Amino acid sequence: MSPVLAGVLQLLALIAALALAHRPLGEYMAKVYSSDKHLRVEKWIYKGIGADPNTEMRWMAYLRGVLAFSAVSVLFLYLLQRLQGSLPGSLGFSSIDPDQAFNTAASFVSNTNWQSYYGEQAMGHVVQTAGLAVQNFVSAAVGIGVAVALVRGFARSRTGELGNFWSDLVRGTVRILIPISVIGAIVLVACGAIQNFAGIHEVGQFMGGSQQWNGGAVASQEAIKELGTNGGGYFNANSAHPFENPNGFTNLFEIFLILVIPFALTRTFGRMVGSIKQGYAILATMVTIWIGFTALMMWTEFHHGAPAFDVAGAAMEGKENRFGVGGSSIFAVATTLTSTGAVDSFHSSFTGFGGGITMLGMQLGEIAPGGTGSGLYGMLIMAIIAVFIAGLMVGRTPEYLGKKIGTREIKFAACYILITPALVLVFTAVSMALPTPPHSMLNSGAHGFSEILYAFTSGANNNGSAFAGLSADTQWFNTTIGLAMLLGRFLPMVFVLALAGSLAEQKPVPATAGTLRTEKPLFTGLLVGTILIITGLTYFPALALGPLAEGLAS
Repeated sequence: MSPVLAGVLQLLALIAALALAHRPLGEYMAKVYSSDKHLRVEKWIYKGIGADPNTEMRWMAYLRGVLAFSAVSVLFLYLLQRLQGSLPGSLGFSSIDPDQAFNTAASFVSNTNWQSYYGEQAMGHVVQTAGLAVQNFVSAAVGIGVAVALVRGFARSRTGELGNFWSDLVRGTVRILIPISVIGAIVLVACGAIQNFAGIHEVGQFMGGSQQWNGGAVASQEAIKELGTNGGGYFNANSAHPFENPNGFTNLFEIFLILVIPFALTRTFGRMVGSIKQGYAILATMVTIWIGFTALMMWTEFHHGAPAFDVAGAAMEGKENRFGVGGSSIFAVATTLTSTGAVDSFHSSFTGFGGGITMLGMQLGEIAPGGTGSGLYGMLIMAIIAVFIAGLMVGRTPEYLGKKIGTREIKFAACYILITPALVLVFTAVSMALPTPPHSMLNSGAHGFSEILYAFTSGANNNGSAFAGLSADTQWFNTTIGLAMLLGRFLPMVFVLALAGSLAEQKPVPATAGTLRTEKPLFTGLLVGTILIITGLTYFPALALGPLAEGLAS
């Protein structure tokens, strides 16, 4: 079988699996967030944290819950790392330096999981399981909760109430993320991923010296790392490591875990707003971009543009033989079009245009299908922008799902769109202008610039993948990328929840002959065009200096 055909068959198998899971999982999540009943274990949690799950919250109260919980999480994870040297199960590792502890705490709480450290050489079992793994669950649940709050803003009328943050957080964790992660971990263990609390042991000689590995609860963390679109690997090689991702089947299974909740949330959205067709329109937009990017990536990486590629049969540098170009390309697109950041190959070794595709996927806002929750609310913001543009063209007040998109709503949407590009471009420009940060670049020229642009794109968009080649474990990059991750996560949430509150207060507007039909293919095309044009205009100059210049020169 040719490598191209193998890649296409993997993509078709993945599409079939996602299609089978879409309806039941989407319907289940809609029931979870619409139910007024609480499980016994949930009641224990509410009692332990002192929360009343039945109290409805307005957007400011919901936001305070998000920020308070996240601030406590950052502090707890920071202290856990700083105290690691005194904790049992540390495997002899010392405490984490302050700047790296801040960066890691900000990273995992913001659902970014950027890592400027070697996982198997820095973090012991306690930090990995009680700190990082816990944040993999709750940070994903926070994202889904904010998305559900925005959906309620569309679904409700004449009220500013958006639900209860603590109830959404606990339900998302207990009823959705934990059960699926348990099943996912069992599958991974059955296929060869490790799951233990073993210490450091020597496995043989390598390059004249001893080679050592430590064990860990890898399979369980791998499952939620992908399912929650987190991305932080137990080992530095991430999902290219055979302990995390043993074979071609597990590679495809992990891609499935990355995509299944973000795609299924469109069904949840359609059910909660009372129109399944509206959910299908959002799903069609996501699928169009995802398949387009995947096809383009596979063509770029299989294209024989140089003698070395001709010999290898494709661009094999930086890719695992057990996954091949097809599996690596599908994984790279899935992880950068969501906020996952896990990698089974090294994006810096992709072709110039291939590296640019991974960057552009993040710069779209990671909305096709995006992260757990963040993808849906990001896409709904873009839908509001598309409706506004359509309204300008026909000269009428734009409406979406029966809600008028007025000055207030469009300001919230515009602020949401502008925050992340501002963070990426400002931090990149400052890093290139100062004398010291460029010393961290392994390469010079366009590829070196891409290393820094990719780092801040990944951080501010809460992706977490690294381009490789950049020595990011410095005080400058640990601090600035940490700030970019926190601001890129929580500032957009402010405007999402403010928008949700504004929409929930409105009285529904009946559809008329002049209302834009947002469930039709025409709107899907408009939405795809709006996303690509807005992103292209924002990032094109920076992309032209980096991956485009490198691709055209090769």
